[in-house]
Amino acid sequence: MTGANKFWAVVILLLIVIIVVGSLLIWSKYNPGRPVEVTLPPSPEISGRISVTGGVNVPGIFSLKAGDSIDSLLQAAGGTTTAADLNRIKLHIPYMDEADRPQKVDLNRAEVWLLQALPGIGETRAQAIVDYRQQNGRFKHVSEITSVEGIGTVTYEKIKHLVTVSD
Repeated sequence: MTGANKFWAVVILLLIVIIVVGSLLIWSKYNPGRPVEVTLPPSPEISGRISVTGGVNVPGIFSLKAGDSIDSLLQAAGGTTTAADLNRIKLHIPYMDEADRPQKVDLNRAEVWLLQALPGIGETRAQAIVDYRQQNGRFKHVSEITSVEGIGTVTYEKIKHLVTVSD
């Protein structure tokens, strides 16, 4: 054997030893019997109130608890209207220091009993609002309520921040 052949034989033998020793080291660290553990952080406990507005039959603020689905919340709000766009549902989670705004009464959907909850609106005026709506169609703006018999600017000023109108 010549010197060059001996050199290459030693190099090849050395490479084989490195591959075998490396394989043994890798195999010794591999333990197929040990399961992989994945730990997920616990999801925050959800509870409180949720405001459901827009294309629902009874907009308002409803109780929310863990496990509630969007469907159950929509059912609590009386289901969706025929004009509801379920492809554009919005969820707003307020910041801790964000102030709660009062729930507004929709003049175009509210029944007599709900309208009576407004300051200065008794049973007679609440019925007058419903009658006006049935005779003249939907309110276009909250200020239009002053067209209802028995409701003037003084009453309007008391309730304007508590009412809204929907399409």
